Amino acid sequence: MESILIYYPFTLAKVADSGSKLRPLQMKKALEEWGEKEGVSVFTISGTSKERQNQFHHLLTEKKLENIRFCYVENQTIPLWLTDPKHIPQNPLIDRTIFQYLQKKNVPVGIFYRDVYWKFDELYPLKGWKKKVMQWMYRREERFYEKYGKALFLPSLEMGSHVDIEILKAALPPGGQTVTSYEKKPHQGLKGLYVGGIAHQDYGLPLLLDSLEIVQQKEVDYQLTICCREQELQSIPSETRDRLKRLSVEMVHLSGESLKKLYQEMDFALIPRYRSTYNDFAVPVKLVEYLSNLLPVVATDCSAQKSFVESGPYGIVSHDEAHSMAEAIMNMAETNEQYRKQIEEDFLDKHSWLTRAYTIAHVLGGEKHQ
Repeated sequence: MESILIYYPFTLAKVADSGSKLRPLQMKKALEEWGEKEGVSVFTISGTSKERQNQFHHLLTEKKLENIRFCYVENQTIPLWLTDPKHIPQNPLIDRTIFQYLQKKNVPVGIFYRDVYWKFDELYPLKGWKKKVMQWMYRREERFYEKYGKALFLPSLEMGSHVDIEILKAALPPGGQTVTSYEKKPHQGLKGLYVGGIAHQDYGLPLLLDSLEIVQQKEVDYQLTICCREQELQSIPSETRDRLKRLSVEMVHLSGESLKKLYQEMDFALIPRYRSTYNDFAVPVKLVEYLSNLLPVVATDCSAQKSFVESGPYGIVSHDEAHSMAEAIMNMAETNEQYRKQIEEDFLDKHSWLTRAYTIAHVLGGEKHQ
């Protein structure tokens, strides 16, 4: 029987409380569903380097790796050799051993390359010699993937020009999940929601509040709710907290099922990121989460998220400027139901995790029928 191999050079999270922890689990689940539909076995190697070595040798002994269509790999935000506890590799050669085996068997390998924040001085926290050593290791990792990979999967194609790996590049943004359909309860006014960080200006809190103030001046019945970590709210300047109260912003600190219930009370969600080189190629996980919960979005025109929103369209794109965002919010009052219907109609067809699995199979040549 044919098979595919999922290779995660790290330990999978038991509690997926962030996008980076959730993604490999969802991609594994989607590839397993793809394998069931296609009649293909799916094997996974993950964990510490010692655990990966044991799993690899077990699969070899059981002759499970004789007829592999393709191998899907994800990296982390640190080089793959440093993912063991305390960043000390227990078996530093196992990755090369496995990739050499796959290369010898002519197995096409696709790597999801998660992030390039280490190339941006304003984002990468390390300084001095530590920074130089780590950046040297990241560049080694790039050469490693270039040597053994057939394709590089990225959150967006816009990120491709910042990755020095000269192989085929394909977009593989986060996927959407099916949620239980619900009937929105009627309410007065327009309810907007932002979920995420507020401590860094780059996330767009000033833009949220400036646009809210303009909408209120137009006497539009608009209520903004912000969901963030409680400690983050306490960390922002007292002047900003006073402004939140003055503008009647509802501040909540929710997650899990409580957050899902909040989604059902809202008309739309906001992604107010300011444009920058980094933000232009980022695809926020929250964007896909909003759409999965049938919430149209008002998002700034950062390149990758703009393309994503307009692929429906699933909402309104504004400039990263208060008057433009205020106009988008007021337009949402008239068009909300139209975008919601569009999300219901084709969002999951275009952007589910299973669709991402079919993309991987297509790019790596492992899709024989669909």
